[in-house]
Amino acid sequence: MEISKLFSVLHTAEALKNNTRHSWTSDGRRESVAEHCFRLAVMAYFVKDEYPDLDWSRLILMCLFHDMGEAFTGDIPAFIKTDEDEKREEKAIDSYLSSLPEPYREELSSLFSEMEARKTTEAKLCWGLDKMETLIQHNEAPIETWLPLEYEKNFTYGEKETAFSEYLIRLRKEINRVTSEKIQNEKK
Repeated sequence: MEISKLFSVLHTAEALKNNTRHSWTSDGRRESVAEHCFRLAVMAYFVKDEYPDLDWSRLILMCLFHDMGEAFTGDIPAFIKTDEDEKREEKAIDSYLSSLPEPYREELSSLFSEMEARKTTEAKLCWGLDKMETLIQHNEAPIETWLPLEYEKNFTYGEKETAFSEYLIRLRKEINRVTSEKIQNEKK
C-alpha cells in the first residue's frame, strides 16, 4: 500500500481509539471501540477449539473490522440505535470501502457483505461473540455505571445472535449467572 494511503487508513482506524462506547472498563472509565474490537478478536481466538472447521483469519478480520463504521458515526448503544442510524453507518462503510485501493477494497467489501448477510458460521460467530464480549465487559464494570434498563436487558441481549451455537448458548448461560450474582451482590 502506498505510504500516504496507509497513513489515511491508520488515521481512520485511530478514530476507533478515540470513540468511546456505552461500556465501561473495570477501572471505571469508558471503553473505546478499538478496545472492544481487540478483545473480541482475542475472544474469538480462544474459542477456536470449539469451532475447528472455521476460517480463523477471516473471523479475526471480522472481529477487528466489525465496528469500523463507528469510526465515522461514533458508538450508538444498541438499545437506542435506529434504522436511520444503521443506514448512516452502512453509507459511511460503503464510502470508506470505495476509498480503499485494491486488493483491500475487494477483500473488505466481501468481508462486510458476509458479515451483513450473517449466513456463514464465521459471520454468525463474530456477531454472537460481539454480544457476549459486550455483556462480559458490562459485568466487569462497576454496577454504578449500569442504566436501570440494563438490569433486565443484560439477560436478553444477544439471544438471537447466540442461538445457532451450543457453545454460545452455554457461554450466555454462564454470563447470565455472573450477571445475577453481580445484581445480588449489589443488593447486599
